[in-house]
Order: sequence, then C-alpha cells, then structure tokens
Amino acid sequence: MIDLTVIWALIIAFAVLMYVVMDGFDLGIGILFPTFAPGQERDQAMNAIAPVWDGNETWLVLGGGGLFAAFPLAYAIILPATYPLIIAMLLGLVFRGVAFEFRWRDPRHRAFWDMAFFAGSLVAALAQGITLGALLQGIHVEGRAYAGGWLDWLSPYSLLTGVGVVAGYALLGSTWLAVKVEGSAEDKAYAHARRAAWATLALMAAVSLATPFLAGQYFQRWFTQPMIYWLAPVPLVTGAVAFALMRSLGARHTWRPFLLSLALFLLGMIGLGVSIWPWVVPQSISIWQAAAPHRSQVFMLVGVLAIMPLILGYTAWAYWVFRGKVGTHGYH
Repeated sequence: MIDLTVIWALIIAFAVLMYVVMDGFDLGIGILFPTFAPGQERDQAMNAIAPVWDGNETWLVLGGGGLFAAFPLAYAIILPATYPLIIAMLLGLVFRGVAFEFRWRDPRHRAFWDMAFFAGSLVAALAQGITLGALLQGIHVEGRAYAGGWLDWLSPYSLLTGVGVVAGYALLGSTWLAVKVEGSAEDKAYAHARRAAWATLALMAAVSLATPFLAGQYFQRWFTQPMIYWLAPVPLVTGAVAFALMRSLGARHTWRPFLLSLALFLLGMIGLGVSIWPWVVPQSISIWQAAAPHRSQVFMLVGVLAIMPLILGYTAWAYWVFRGKVGTHGYH
C-alpha cells in the first residue's frame, strides 16, 4: 500500500529544495549587491534575476501551504516557535520586492532602494537559516502544542546555521552572476564566488560537526553501525564536489560553478534529511503523527499532480527564454 504521508513529506521536501535553490541565488545577489558599483554593474546584477525572481517564490508558497495542508499539527507547532523569524523573513521579502520595483521608478532615491534590496535579502536569508537551526535543535512540545518561550529559537547553533545560509546564498548568487553578467561585474562575481565558497564550506563543516551533538538521535543516525557505513559516502562526495567547485572557479568555467554549488546544497539537504527522518518536528512529532486525514491527503495530491507540472513548465520556459548573458544593454 502506498504511504501518502511519506509522499507528502517528499513533496514538501522537494518544494523547500526548489525554493532554497531558486530563490537562494536571488537572495544571494541581494546580499552581494552593495559590492557592485552603482550604474552598469548593479543594473546587470538586477537584470540577471528580473525575469524570474517573483516566480521563484512560488516554491515558498507551495512548501508553506503544503505543510499547513498535509501536516497541520507540525504547522501549528513550528510557527508559534518561530514567529519572530517568520515575520522577519516575510517583511524582508516584501521590502526587497518593493525595493526591486522602486529602484527603477524612483531614480532620485535609487541609492536608498539599493540598500533596501540588500537589507531585505540579508534579513530574509538570515531568518531562514536561523529557523533551520531552531528546528534542528528541537522545539519544546507538551501534548500537541508548543510550550516554549518567545526566544527559544535563539542559540549559538541557530546563529551558526543562519550565517551558513547567508554564505551559501552568496555562493549561489555569485555563481549565477558569473553565468549571466559581463565585464567588471563578471570579474567581481568570480572573486565573490571564491570567498563565498570557502565561507560556505567552512560553515557547512562546522554545522555538520555540531549537529550530531544536539541530540542522541542525530549521533546514533550518523555514528553507529551499520548506518555509518551507508552514510560515509555523503561527506566523501561533499568533499569531492567542494574540490571540483574550487577548481572550476579557478578556471573561470561558466555553468559548472553554479551547478556544483547546487550539488553542495543538495548534499546538505540530504544530510539534514538523514538526520531528522522521520520527524517533522525533530525529536517530538513524526510525519505520521502530524499528518492530515487520508482523504485530505488524496484530495490535495490530485491538485498537486495537476499544478506541479505547470509550475515546472513555466519555470523552465522562463529560464529558457532568458538564457543568455544580460550584458550592459539587455539579454543577448
């Protein structure tokens, strides 16, 4: 018999991965934005994401809405535990979107809107990373409700994951710009990518070393037999991808650094999935305990099977149409 709860867990994991990958480089470009010179460099960076940035956020809606619909108990626990972070993230995304539009329509205050674009991107990325850390370190649950305080999410570990996500998004943003822009902006993109790659790898290592000691469940998953033999390839493959990424950046390849950066994020997601499975609220609520009724899952799955191909289709079409270099005078 097909386990719809597992299928829904995979759907939401896929939506989260797509959001992190696709909106990640948008946010990364915003984080790096002040390092580019006003004028052509910043215009190229902005135009590199202009056709796709709002569509990328579709995956955030799908992931959050899917969590609410398929795992309502988890939604009811996770949101109260992370309200300040979720509010900060949404405000950052809103302010960033407003800045994106207003910088073109209000030239007199373009410097202000450029800094707003940077600040909104940084706040959103940092909030997402801290939320991840708060989830991994555990949420205080009593019965079927959140029983912690307003600032339980704040810890050295959650701050570490927050900075790690910021560095990772900067890596995605810089490698995407290396594909899309020209001239001095391209040179800066490669320089930023090398620095962001070192920072991302160092922070990934730090998070990977700290996570097993958050809970016995994580430690047993990674360091007891026979799981240690099955999972040993994950850090080995991550090391190989990291080596290939640094070599590719040194050779100034076009697409390869971005694709290898995506591979790093995929491996990181796999590692996190291995650590927390099958908990949707780690150490407290499993996916089966949090799942919606079977009929609800079936009804929603029909909708997702109809909508998901459309989302993938128009996303692929948008990227195909705007596949060239931005340049200083538009796409070519």
